[in-house]
Amino acid sequence: MAEDFTGAARAPEPKVALSTASVYPESTSAAFEIAARLGYDGVEVMVWTDPVSQDVDALRRLSDQHGVPVLAVHAPCLLITQRVWSTDPWTKLKRARSAAETLGASTVVVHPPFRWQRSYAREFVAGIWRMAGETDVRFAVENMYPWRYRDRELQAYAPDWDPTTDDYRHFTLDLSHTATSRSDTLAMVEAMGDRLGHLHIADGNGSAKDEHLVPGRGKQPCAEVLARLAAGGFDGHVVVEVNTRRAMTSAEREADLAEALAFTRLHLSSPGLDS
Repeated sequence: MAEDFTGAARAPEPKVALSTASVYPESTSAAFEIAARLGYDGVEVMVWTDPVSQDVDALRRLSDQHGVPVLAVHAPCLLITQRVWSTDPWTKLKRARSAAETLGASTVVVHPPFRWQRSYAREFVAGIWRMAGETDVRFAVENMYPWRYRDRELQAYAPDWDPTTDDYRHFTLDLSHTATSRSDTLAMVEAMGDRLGHLHIADGNGSAKDEHLVPGRGKQPCAEVLARLAAGGFDGHVVVEVNTRRAMTSAEREADLAEALAFTRLHLSSPGLDS
């Protein structure tokens, strides 16, 4: 146990992982290499169209090769991954759970269903509870956002883009999504309470686009959220999930990811301090 400035023991800082999505358009394999080089504690594997992200044996080899554990698996919930690991959403979640168990990951991140997935949406809350009861892996449902175009707003997710309106055992809080939904981020932290089991650290300015900025470059209370979690004995993982697609070089991308890691560790190590 670490000690604070008073000499009292406090819980260890949460581990900080790199989402493999953060290195796009580089590959899943590159994410493991970059995470190791920059000193991340692990990775969250975004299961998407990259074949390596779908191959548990390949992921295990990469983890062993680079000494970087897989701390979480993000189930294939995106529009572009509708056919990854089956077209049946429950099969996708079962495979994500199996991958997490095999790789030693503690968490499966899952989005609420799209509204047009009507049967899945009707069964989602009860189904997530059922699956959570069958494993030690956490199924952490992530907050999303309404889709906006000009002055129009589309409710694309069901039962809701805000998972705190329903009863789940664990939540994932994504700070780019709170920006896009224009939510009160700290109120959402409070609503999630001790069921907040996983954090996607990123930033945003409230644009209709899901920005996933490096933390500290937008308007989200990233530092305060991190300090609150550290002070509250948060026992989940913090995952850097940022957009580096505009980086002109690999070196520029790595500089962004190093900055995100440094920001996250700084504010996790200063619980309760004014930030």
